[in-house]
Amino acid sequence: MVFSSLEFIFIFLPVFMTAYALVPAQYKNLIIFSGSVVFYSLGVKKPIYIFLFLLTVLLDFIVAQFIESSRHFKKLWLTFGIAFNFWWLIFFKYWAFGAENMNTVFKTSLTVKDIILPIGISFYTFQNVSYLIDVYRRKARAEKNFINYGAYISMFPQLIAGPIVTYETVAYQLRNRTHSIKKVEDGLKTFTIGLGYKVLIANQIGGLWSDITMIGYNNISTRLAWMGIIAYSFQLCFDFWGYSLMAIGLGRIMGFELPKNFDHPYISVTMTEFWRRWHMTLGSWFRDYIYIPLGGNRKGPKRMVFNTFVVWLFTGLWHGASWNFVLWGMVLFGIIMTEKFWTGKFLNKYKIIGHAYMMLIIPLTWLIFAVTDFEQLGIYFRRLIPFVKHDDSSVMSGDYSKYWGTYKNFFIAGVIFSTRIPAFIYKKMKGTLVCSLALLAVFWGAVYCMYKGMNDPFMYFRF
Repeated sequence: MVFSSLEFIFIFLPVFMTAYALVPAQYKNLIIFSGSVVFYSLGVKKPIYIFLFLLTVLLDFIVAQFIESSRHFKKLWLTFGIAFNFWWLIFFKYWAFGAENMNTVFKTSLTVKDIILPIGISFYTFQNVSYLIDVYRRKARAEKNFINYGAYISMFPQLIAGPIVTYETVAYQLRNRTHSIKKVEDGLKTFTIGLGYKVLIANQIGGLWSDITMIGYNNISTRLAWMGIIAYSFQLCFDFWGYSLMAIGLGRIMGFELPKNFDHPYISVTMTEFWRRWHMTLGSWFRDYIYIPLGGNRKGPKRMVFNTFVVWLFTGLWHGASWNFVLWGMVLFGIIMTEKFWTGKFLNKYKIIGHAYMMLIIPLTWLIFAVTDFEQLGIYFRRLIPFVKHDDSSVMSGDYSKYWGTYKNFFIAGVIFSTRIPAFIYKKMKGTLVCSLALLAVFWGAVYCMYKGMNDPFMYFRF
């Protein structure tokens, strides 16, 4: 089940919110925990994954108690907890990838199975691990109420695709949050904006990338190739940004203030700035639990470069068990280090050049992210270069013109909503009748698209 589905909006959400509103305050976290487990069970491919998820929640709850109360074995308990959590992530997400490469390099005969990835495991693993580390560091007290901890980890708005919420962020809110009509109204509005981003922009412009994939990269013109990667860039952005807004909106309805995950990343002038604005909670997680513990920038430039390299290697692998994700992470590492030592000051000073640079480099890096097959990736990159000789016998004349006519309105919407202009207008008109009517139109427009079968799953679910 996804947020952008009729089943979620008209069945699950009303039933859940009715139960949540009717129970006394002391039972609301129980409703969150139980309702979220139901939500999760409707999305997993194998029922055993539900028990694995609950086992992980229970074990981390217990391990945190031992970490806090133990005098001499704190580090041992922490190591056990981290190893337990990451073992399952490694097994489900990386075993097949590792076995294939071991078989290729060392001529072994490890069994390679097509293991179905439990939905959301990358996100809830990071939250569990951050909780254990924060208890070990005494940044947070171990939660003594299992229902509260279960509500924190399983909270369905952020369970399967973030934002990554640290326990410290919501510890107080688990016990003392307030509920009001104003929060419900704000939450519904935020949810509707996210729904519009997902269904009315991401799904629609994503059709071009699907069309190009079906045509084949050898059979498209250079202009259509550029249109395709720009369309994919918009699709990925508004898909994940839309999900994050919906999660924040749903959290606000329940009285929680979940952390912001996007801040108009496509207006950045450097890749360094871009990754401060994109998937902000993931960036914060890597900073707080990988980069800074390794020494950050406190041990000189060489160690800083190494620490940054480790972060981007892990960032690439976190997104997927495939060599294209490793390459993607290493390319971003190279770009960011280049900006750090040479080009960053210039790009920040001359912002027009910075914007032009990012308009070129963002789609190119997302292409590496999108295409897992290196041969096909090479074909696509060659298609992007107009002066490279191609066999154009299978390319339809004027293909770009045909597809531009179909998708131009979604390109225009992608450009406009990538800027701060819509957010500025919304802030000015938020309490007006015109704004309410506009959001109502967005909601029912999205519902119509979902009814017509345009409710594709969120792209980030596969990570």
